[in-house]
Amino acid sequence: MGFAEAYIRLSEVSDRRGGAEHRARMLAGLSGRVIEVGAGNGRNFAHYPVSVAEVLAVEPDPLLRRHAEHAARQARVPVHVVGGEADHLPGADGEFDAAVYSLVLCSVPDPATALAEARRVLRPGGELRFYEHIRSGNPVFGALEDLVTPLWTRVAGGCHPNRDTGNALRRAGFTVDADRFGFRPQALHPPVAHIIGTARST
Repeated sequence: MGFAEAYIRLSEVSDRRGGAEHRARMLAGLSGRVIEVGAGNGRNFAHYPVSVAEVLAVEPDPLLRRHAEHAARQARVPVHVVGGEADHLPGADGEFDAAVYSLVLCSVPDPATALAEARRVLRPGGELRFYEHIRSGNPVFGALEDLVTPLWTRVAGGCHPNRDTGNALRRAGFTVDADRFGFRPQALHPPVAHIIGTARST
């Protein structure tokens, strides 16, 4: 079983364990035109509020994209699923009111390039919504995540369990308002540090 197939199953379990509520919280209050980067199998689509005019959902993996297309047909808002990469987004400068990154900044090859693209396609005053797992603040657990990252990245679709996404956003020129919490996405998985929040260009 490939990573995309495993992700589909794992995301369903994670959402039942509280991930769905996290997604809804991340997206609450959004409006206008939105670009979702790394849309996966479309688990966010059901949670977009009706104040959103349109979602352009970008997903590079063909299997996940097919599942996202199915989820888009069930969404309350118009969702258009396209292929694409985080470091080269479809969209003109300043085209979108908001950008959404959900459990994807851990796996982009270069977070700085991906976030620079986010700033490019966002209008002045636009916002970036995010829900991500991040490096543990516990020194022991953080060191363990550092240790397993080289192997984990190879077997888990490029995922880096030790990324500090909050600081990556700040380095990219965003002001960040985020809540940090522990979440156990699978029954036998230890709690993992996560953040949900909003970032704006400075």
